This record gives sequence, C-alpha cells and structure tokens, in this order.
Amino acid sequence: MITEEFWRSWLGICLVAGPFLLGLTSVVYSLYLSRRHLDSIKAALKNSRYVYLWGPSLGTRGLVWSLLEIAKITGMVMMPRAYIRLGDLDPVDLKDFPQDLKLLLKIDFVMLTSGVVWLAIISVLQEL
Repeated sequence: MITEEFWRSWLGICLVAGPFLLGLTSVVYSLYLSRRHLDSIKAALKNSRYVYLWGPSLGTRGLVWSLLEIAKITGMVMMPRAYIRLGDLDPVDLKDFPQDLKLLLKIDFVMLTSGVVWLAIISVLQEL
C-alpha cells in the first residue's frame, strides 16, 4: 500500500508531474513537426484523400489546428488500417512514405501514448 507521505516526497511529485511534462514536450514537438516538416509530409501523402481535401489549408489555420492536423497525420501513418478503410489514406502513399518522416511521426506517437499510459498507471497507484 502506498502511503500519503510517498506522494508528498520528491519521487512521488516527479511520478505525478512526469506525464504532464511529457505532454508538454509532445505539444512542442508536434509544433516543430507542423512548422518544419508539414510540407514534406503533404508531398509524401499527395494521393491520400485527407491531404487532397485539406492540403491547401494544412498548417495555415492556427496553433490548435496545427496540433490537431499533426495528430491526425500521425494516427494515419502509425495506425493505417482504419484510415485506409475510411479512404483517408492511400495504401501506395503509405508504402512509399519516407522512413525519416515515419521515424519523426513514430517519436510523436510514442510520446503521446506513453504519456497517456503513464498517467493511467499513476491514477491507479493513487487509488491504492
């Protein structure tokens, strides 16, 4: 059983603050991707319906939209089966997607998912 004193210690504070710091890092990294690599990502997904429909406005609608667009594209590349079925992603574009861009999106995906998992684990531990 975890005592109340543990959560007041530095280790407890770091465990609780970790997912939020990882989330902040993920937001900054997503902004970096939207500002520096969005054009090359759009070029790599040129036959996909999502980029065909939204391509001209991708990256131009503001800060929050840029974060949502990178999250959508990351989901399309990392979990492609659903997006291929929906028609948002072209299988040929996915096959020919550059490995360096895929690595950048994979880093973003790992940061997002590990932050959520970490937060869930901390929530369960706090209930104990």
